[in-house]
Amino acid sequence: MNIVLIIAWVLALISALAVPPDSAYLSYIDFHTLGLLFCLMAVMAGANRLGIFRQAADRLLTKVKNSHQLELILVFLCFISSMLITNDVALITFVPFAIQVLEMSDRRESIILVVVLQTIAANLGSMFTPIGNPQNLYLYSKSGMEMGEFLALMLPYTVLAAVLLFVAIVLRKKQPLHTLQIASEVSFKNYRKQVIYAVLFVQCLLCVAQILPAWFVTIVTVFVVFFTDRDTLKVIDYSLLLTFAGFFIFIGNMGRIPAFCDFLKGIISGNEILTAVASSQVISNVPAALLLSGFTQKWEALIVGTNIGGLGTLIASMASLISYRLIVASGPSRKGKYILYFTIANILFLMVFILAAFMFL
Repeated sequence: MNIVLIIAWVLALISALAVPPDSAYLSYIDFHTLGLLFCLMAVMAGANRLGIFRQAADRLLTKVKNSHQLELILVFLCFISSMLITNDVALITFVPFAIQVLEMSDRRESIILVVVLQTIAANLGSMFTPIGNPQNLYLYSKSGMEMGEFLALMLPYTVLAAVLLFVAIVLRKKQPLHTLQIASEVSFKNYRKQVIYAVLFVQCLLCVAQILPAWFVTIVTVFVVFFTDRDTLKVIDYSLLLTFAGFFIFIGNMGRIPAFCDFLKGIISGNEILTAVASSQVISNVPAALLLSGFTQKWEALIVGTNIGGLGTLIASMASLISYRLIVASGPSRKGKYILYFTIANILFLMVFILAAFMFL
């Protein structure tokens, strides 16, 4: 059961009691964002099913000599890849891979800490680009920022994240490893599909750069994927698209209630970063971005706040739940220790990034 989806539509239905459905409802929906988000999810799901990302990871690990190198590769695979393939896909791909590799190298005691750092890395790495996570894609489109502006805004935080992750790993005791022989579960037989998804991904980037319209990219993606790899359409997270739609309706309706609009603007004004961080801890950062975007024009603060707001609680970023489910599936006894390590590490990172946000903005 997707609790966030349910909350979105309960709020939408309640708001509809105050603002009965009319022709203005269609104007609430940001079809550009929904179309582009669908295309990115389709491309990433297809590429992941082909095993492209895992194959690249296998090759990186062939030269590993010690525990520091191993953990740096496993964590920075999530950090760097999340900038392009999203934090969700990075974790779905590389957390099971990390668990397998650490077990094979007899480093089981490192699994929990490495997965915690992978999760933080995916959430922080994804903040660098407009396509790294759903809230960035939405806020980038909503704000009208140029690509260069967005990257410049998030660059200091991304560099800080890389430094902190590096330090967190190298401070651990270095231990020698035997050369790893990874039995790859994927192959590169289907070159045709690889080329297709590469072209579709470039098409998505051109849409983000505002060179191609979202409607065109969406139609092409649906058509191509349906006729070349239709099983991919079955694994797309449609609940995320429906969650966006529900929050769009709620925000649109509440924006037509002057008293509520003035009240919320009064709370948010001047406190965009802290409001975004605090609300993310309770409803997660994607819904927080959707909700707060209707009541402030401080886009830079909102982008930063919802991204660093993904740190903290287990639900602050829904992507974090992916790692949690995978770690529990790998060994239920790890659950309590994982939550403890996750919470401590996230709070420490969050404190640093809140301070950084007030310094950089």
